[in-house]
Amino acid sequence: MPPAFLTSAELRAQGLALLIGVAAGVCAFWVGLPLPWMLGPMIATTIAAMSHVPVRAPMRLRPIVIPIIGVLLGSSVTAQVFGLLQNWVVSLVALPIFLAIASAASFAVYRRLGGYDHITAFYAAMPGGLNEMLIMGEQAGGDGRRIALAHAARILVVIVFVALFFGLVLGVSSGVRGATQWIPLDALTGFDYAVLATCAVLGNWLGTRLGMPAAPVFGPMILSAAAHIAGVVTVSPPTVFIIAAQVTMGTIIGSRFAGASIAQVGRDIALAMVASACMLVVAVLFALGIGWASGIPISQAFLAYSPGGLTEMSLLTLALDQDVTYVSVMHILRITFIIAVAPAIFRIWVGRSGNL
Repeated sequence: MPPAFLTSAELRAQGLALLIGVAAGVCAFWVGLPLPWMLGPMIATTIAAMSHVPVRAPMRLRPIVIPIIGVLLGSSVTAQVFGLLQNWVVSLVALPIFLAIASAASFAVYRRLGGYDHITAFYAAMPGGLNEMLIMGEQAGGDGRRIALAHAARILVVIVFVALFFGLVLGVSSGVRGATQWIPLDALTGFDYAVLATCAVLGNWLGTRLGMPAAPVFGPMILSAAAHIAGVVTVSPPTVFIIAAQVTMGTIIGSRFAGASIAQVGRDIALAMVASACMLVVAVLFALGIGWASGIPISQAFLAYSPGGLTEMSLLTLALDQDVTYVSVMHILRITFIIAVAPAIFRIWVGRSGNL
């Protein structure tokens, strides 16, 4: 939760972070970097933050852009998606198995290789939401700094790897949803803007009141999907909104490393990279199996199982013109499952092993 008031120094630090993010996004776009509007700001602000440049994550923008992202995701849902649900059975059944194996591999890295205590290693290894895992881990007595760093690094590593893999290996590198799908600001009527804004605001409020997982994304996504399926609105938000959301999220991710340096936390970041790599290897294997068993494209199964953040992976999926509904639902279920079962598993594990 950002403070009620920001000092002039904090405002300057956030403005500088955004300026670096925008400049890096433009440069990344011109040089042809995959997913330039997120990857460019993410890399540039990470370097700036760890070089002690006075940058700070513009967290006040996050509650604004996340509902917009939810509306974007919902605009990609069509009535035909309900006929595809039967194809998701294999993915749904395999998800808990994947999470168990991926978490165990990550835990082994933090515990055996890194020497973290049991609590810190457990919550650093869980591929859930950064904020939720940090809160749960600190309440259980873990090292909050290491848990936060592990999840921030996981999101960074996963997005960089996936974007580069799709761009350099698969040849998919659209910075927005394809150059042929550019939606200008004047493509929407005043009524369209009013409907989409209502989906964002009302969906966020309803999602929070109903206790939905990832409510700021999921609530607007549901209302937007309903509006598009019903034909109330037939156009997606303007492409410039997608770019702005990617720049903002990339800047926030990179700025999370403010105050850290390679000398101080290099080992922790290296461990996070190894743990993330282990998870990605498991994700690739499961994607291959899901593709073989269900016919879902391996690229989409890989995106659905890659343990990045929900918002970031959804934006990445949008930019790569993949099935946003399938990928988003899998990530929502992943985070919900981890939040729901991680504390219970931790208590059972501690009780049986006597680690505490």
